[in-house]
Amino acid sequence: MNTTYAVLSEGLEKRFGEVHALRGLDLAVARGTVCGVLGPNGAGKTTAVRVLTTLSAPGGGSARVAGHDIVTEAAAVRAAIGVAGQYASVDSELTGRENLRLFARLLRLRGAVGRARADDLLERFELVEAADRAARTYSGGMRRRLDLASSLLTRPRVLFLDEPTTGLDPQSRGQIWTAVRELAAEGTTVLLTTQYLEEADQLADDIVLIDHGRAAHRGTPAELKSRIGSYAEVVVADESTEAVFLTAASVLDQLTGTEPVIERERRAVGAVTTDGTLTLPRIVRELDAAGVPVADVSLRPPTLDEVFLRLTGRAGAPGTTAPATSGTTSGTTTRTTEESAV
Repeated sequence: MNTTYAVLSEGLEKRFGEVHALRGLDLAVARGTVCGVLGPNGAGKTTAVRVLTTLSAPGGGSARVAGHDIVTEAAAVRAAIGVAGQYASVDSELTGRENLRLFARLLRLRGAVGRARADDLLERFELVEAADRAARTYSGGMRRRLDLASSLLTRPRVLFLDEPTTGLDPQSRGQIWTAVRELAAEGTTVLLTTQYLEEADQLADDIVLIDHGRAAHRGTPAELKSRIGSYAEVVVADESTEAVFLTAASVLDQLTGTEPVIERERRAVGAVTTDGTLTLPRIVRELDAAGVPVADVSLRPPTLDEVFLRLTGRAGAPGTTAPATSGTTSGTTTRTTEESAV
């Protein structure tokens, strides 16, 4: 039995009629780490979680979770894991405290042990003040924290989080991130599927990009970014004409050898480059020579959004665009756009 990995699958298969959701999925999640699982809609992320947590039987292949086979030792797997799905599974009519105590009883944590564990989790997730209010009065972020707390009642060795922060405001998302970091620091293995590439960048030790039911790419965030080089971006001046966008794109095409992406709403033109000799001054000189009116120019490591688009070959990342953050390097403003993806 392999003791290195908390989650290990080989050739995992799953069909739903004509839909081939998993096509030989291989995963290897080291114990005590956070693994971010990314992929476009329909890639098989949620199906993989359902199979690995014994909620759905595999159609082929094999997998072990916490050292137990998901088919022949399903009960042992369920005893070793916690699961928080895409939607908070709490009873709206019960209070937060009653919800946790109910789950504790269902998990056979009876009497004082169950009550104490519920109270500890209410404190940990900053729900003490709302503990005796009906869950229907909770905000979305509070319900998600309560749901996450319920998945930790038995102190699971492996925690599966399926898009835990979808739809949450930044503050609530940050609270969930803090909880995940603390769990990982305590030794819990976390498998996280997410729509937000920023989330994976912040939390994951390793990332697996799933596409068409297979693990298409894997590595640390830094390793994945290094595969596609740097990102050159030009923000043109206000009220620039279409000709200006096309000229800027032509300049970047010639400098990088890759097809530029034009984002007219942001007045930005960008392109990936693997040329380690390309410098920011050279880009500025070429743009100036071409007569492009420039507001900002940057040459920076790629974001995970750009890694996703490049490695999966998608025309655009799904999800919404979060506000960009900005900083200044060598007198030039560098902007990083954080987009969400499945």
